[in-house]
Amino acid sequence: MKRTLYLAVLLLLPLSATAQQLPNMSFDSWTRSSGAWYPYASDAPQSDRVWDSANRALRLLGINGTVPEYSHLAVPGEGKAACKITSRNVIWAFIAGNIYTGRFGGIVDFKGALLYYGVPFNGRPKSLSGYLHYIPGKVTFAKEPYLEMKGEPDVGGVEVVLTDWSEPRFVNTVNGKFGDKDSDPTIIGRGVLQLRYNTGGYIHFTVPIEYRDSRTPSYIVLFGASSMLGEYFTGSSDSVLYLDELQFNY
Repeated sequence: MKRTLYLAVLLLLPLSATAQQLPNMSFDSWTRSSGAWYPYASDAPQSDRVWDSANRALRLLGINGTVPEYSHLAVPGEGKAACKITSRNVIWAFIAGNIYTGRFGGIVDFKGALLYYGVPFNGRPKSLSGYLHYIPGKVTFAKEPYLEMKGEPDVGGVEVVLTDWSEPRFVNTVNGKFGDKDSDPTIIGRGVLQLRYNTGGYIHFTVPIEYRDSRTPSYIVLFGASSMLGEYFTGSSDSVLYLDELQFNY
């Protein structure tokens, strides 16, 4: 009897921080505001609005690079949606389709963007899994140090970075200083999946997260892109990435 009560209490306890997930990793909830799509419900509290993209800028041109997908789904059902990410060639620059945890800060002189990467997170997942469908185009836009990529298949995929930051990481894409993730001492764990081929439909994927030490993370950047070199304005406007039903595994 005592053992039964003990197990019942455990089942009623909230999930610990070590099993933490992010809001709307299924990409079922979306809202549209001032012409831009956002991957959270219109009534979601601020703490659940963890995702952003370049849509705040693209909406000024009447387009969105990251939108809900209701027909091409990995897991169909009532109320289900996926995330469709498309790279774009706009008037002033090539803009990679993306979605990330953090906040879009604005356009800089029509040459780049201000980004704030990361949201609070203190779990230590072993891996990220989910479904994706990638359709790469041939790279037609390239800048240093990736000029040799022209004519090659674009690179899309997902990345997870767990850090010890005390606030979001600010990036100005104009100056091209994104840091070296291999040597950055603030990075605790990282997992990357890159694709250069058409998956021919949804595939299930798992990205192992490799930890560099035993520290507890304080921030996470979860990033998906149809052109992963978009920060360097390199990619193809024909590239499309679908993401659906993501989750962390512990």
